[in-house]
Amino acid sequence: MDVALFNTFSRSLEKLEPLHDHEVRMYHCGPTVYDYAHIGNLRAYISCDILRRTLEYAGYSVKQVMNITDIDDKTIKRSHDEGLTLSELTKKYEAIFLADLRHLNINVPEHLPHATEHIAGMIAIIEKLLRDDFAYKTDDGVYFNIAKSKGYGALAELDLTAVTQSRIANDEYDKKNARDFALWKFWTEDDGENVFDASFGRGRPGWHIECSAMAISELGETIDIHTGGVDLLFPHHTNEIAQSEAFTGKPFAKMWLHNEFVMVDGQKMSKSLGNIITLRTIVEKDFSPLAYRYFVLGAHYRAKSNFTWEGLEGAETALARLESHIGEEIGKINESYKKRFEEIISNDLDTPRALALAWEVAKDAELSNADKAATLLNFDRVLGLSLSPKQKEIIPVEIEALVRTREEARKNKDWKKSDSLRTEINSLGYEILDTEEGQVVQRF
Repeated sequence: MDVALFNTFSRSLEKLEPLHDHEVRMYHCGPTVYDYAHIGNLRAYISCDILRRTLEYAGYSVKQVMNITDIDDKTIKRSHDEGLTLSELTKKYEAIFLADLRHLNINVPEHLPHATEHIAGMIAIIEKLLRDDFAYKTDDGVYFNIAKSKGYGALAELDLTAVTQSRIANDEYDKKNARDFALWKFWTEDDGENVFDASFGRGRPGWHIECSAMAISELGETIDIHTGGVDLLFPHHTNEIAQSEAFTGKPFAKMWLHNEFVMVDGQKMSKSLGNIITLRTIVEKDFSPLAYRYFVLGAHYRAKSNFTWEGLEGAETALARLESHIGEEIGKINESYKKRFEEIISNDLDTPRALALAWEVAKDAELSNADKAATLLNFDRVLGLSLSPKQKEIIPVEIEALVRTREEARKNKDWKKSDSLRTEINSLGYEILDTEEGQVVQRF
């Protein structure tokens, strides 16, 4: 099964051709662990999970790396605000984030490098960039010189002539270009104990260099796929490319995939609007996290998604109805539907059409219930909705004995004893239904 993906860099659909035979190496920009992830953040991880599941469904092995940003301006400030050490703060929010992934049935990547574990690699990259004149020192740190970067901004289709000073943070000092970005920030009192020694000066890394160092260390100088949200196109991914390719002299990534935003009632999420929604918010309103996963799959990853509580309620209802088609008996996968599913999901991860096909299977009157279940479970290897066959209930032996005794009483027309046994069975948490086929016992 070939897989075609939309490469943001080329703005076109491209067939995946891994660098290492049937192993796909991909890097996903992970969380900055200083707060709860909101549902827009979580959409990126669901989208990446669909990508990984699709690749594995297609027969590829996947080496997936997702970084944990555990040192930057936000984590340091939040640690001061909460009265915690940086390590205490980041471990707290990392645990919350990983729990969110598990609740959403996202396969957690096996490789979760932390920025603080790769400081030596960042220093080595910066030293080489300084030697090769791609970087320079100022009073407050080390900066990358974008004028030395061939094709800078191509990923984001950046117009370098439209730069304005207001777009740049107020830490410029002697920068050669307003868009030159910090590779290393020299120590200030606000950093406290969060400081590292380097040949070019004591301090801490900038955000962008962290991902380059971790990706190169874990996956090599050129990776197959780099993913993230559209908000990372510029400056983060743009700067990753510039510094990585200046360091290695090789393309940083063959393919770039970006998922779109999640809007809330048609508006972008922001603290000022008070419309930030987390997975905890969803659970507190008695929705299943998997209802949100189903909701996300209802829109193509490259299209904006508009979250409403009514939409989430509809997603939860639909998921429950779909799961109702998975009975106790599992038959054979329908090959015709499977082929159609492969064509749909391998065409740039088209989850809305994949869900529509799942419903076509569920409503197909010519398919046996057992074959429906098998086919839907096959689809769920990619969709990840945790569909599962109903477990046949095992009735305890003592209950079965009472049921048999009651059956004998009914045959002997001993209705008083029959009613007494029914009452006893009910008191033990089971009920008996008298049907034309005989007694049926089930738990209340």
